[in-house]
Amino acid sequence: MGIDIGTTAVKAVAADGDGNVVGRARFPHPLIAPAPERFEHDATKAWRRGPRRALKELAADHDVKGVSVVAMVPSLTAVDRRGVPQTPGLLYGDARGGGGEGEMAGFLEWTRTERPDARGYWPAQAVANHALAGEAVLDTSAAASCTPVFSMEKWGWDPDLGIDADRFPRVAGMGEAVGRIGNTVLDAGGVDAVGEHLVAGADRDGDVMVILGTTLIVWCDAPEWRDVDGLVTIPHMGIPGRQYIGGPSNAGGLFINWANAWLGKPARTVADLDPGRVPVWAPYPRGERSPLHDPARRASLHDVTLATDAAALRRAAFEASGFVTRRIIDLAGVDARRIVATGGGVRVAEWTQALADCTGLPVDTVAVAEGGALGAAFLARMAAGLASGMGEAGAWARTGGRVDPERAWQREADERYRLFLEVAR
Repeated sequence: MGIDIGTTAVKAVAADGDGNVVGRARFPHPLIAPAPERFEHDATKAWRRGPRRALKELAADHDVKGVSVVAMVPSLTAVDRRGVPQTPGLLYGDARGGGGEGEMAGFLEWTRTERPDARGYWPAQAVANHALAGEAVLDTSAAASCTPVFSMEKWGWDPDLGIDADRFPRVAGMGEAVGRIGNTVLDAGGVDAVGEHLVAGADRDGDVMVILGTTLIVWCDAPEWRDVDGLVTIPHMGIPGRQYIGGPSNAGGLFINWANAWLGKPARTVADLDPGRVPVWAPYPRGERSPLHDPARRASLHDVTLATDAAALRRAAFEASGFVTRRIIDLAGVDARRIVATGGGVRVAEWTQALADCTGLPVDTVAVAEGGALGAAFLARMAAGLASGMGEAGAWARTGGRVDPERAWQREADERYRLFLEVAR
């Protein structure tokens, strides 16, 4: 069983040994923005109760051998001696992180000031693991996302912070058993994007994995390690020696849902639109992450005429996500041949079509939209001793369908991409 603590819901799946999903659960939680620069969860509801409810629901109908929890990064809350959160659960992009890399240091400074006597300072995964099995544990991927609070050089919580190490979670390996819930083994858990990597099937030369979630995340497969300004390079989860180049963007569901809520329900559909009469968004109502790393950036709308209506603006919002993807691909300098799309957005036909039209690439959508949870289920399988390594996870990849670019839309989108590069610098 895999549990994914997402930005707007806890999603969970139970999978058999072949990766077939045999059970699902979903528990929504609010994304709280008490001020324009703040971005948080009720950590008790989202990080503690949500995973417990998910395990209880699926375990009622299935013999769960192992469970693993993945979540978005970075995140942080202060907890009491029972592991109950005492401060808001701070999320990536919150201004209290200071913006840019090293957000966790800002999170810790704010949280420590609010609760200097806290028993611990834990990310979401550690809160969930403690709630399930009684110990606060993080895997190595989640710990690495906590830099500079977690020192990669010293491979441990930085002693220069002046905080006892036992107030931070213990760090364990990916796929490592770290506890038990009755007869169920608990895995160390991890980062949600790592779970997506494991089971997306983006393992061919020229593949680009795009996670269509609240955050848009783009990873371009590359044969060698290269540092690209504004982007991140990480090892490929499934193929030794290969790399992913890319990063997260705020031009995902966070932006699209905001735009659509503002627009209401359009009177026309995309089929009624003229492909040449669509405006261009700079999709930054909450700043941007990769490749700009500018939390102060704000949204703007360009090339609007009196003929522009809600349907055109809606299409433009989906295109903005496609243009951000195309820019990351261009910056990564890879020979992209197809996109493998995963995440809840694969259920939104307008999004996947705009992604194909704006990049000029075919888009293969995964069959299981809850990719983070499915990948976590594979990590749980490893922890339970039923899989020997992450290389086996590729057998769980399933394709749900293919979306090809539409020639008329692609031609006009090429023109709009040039405008996007000018207004979204």
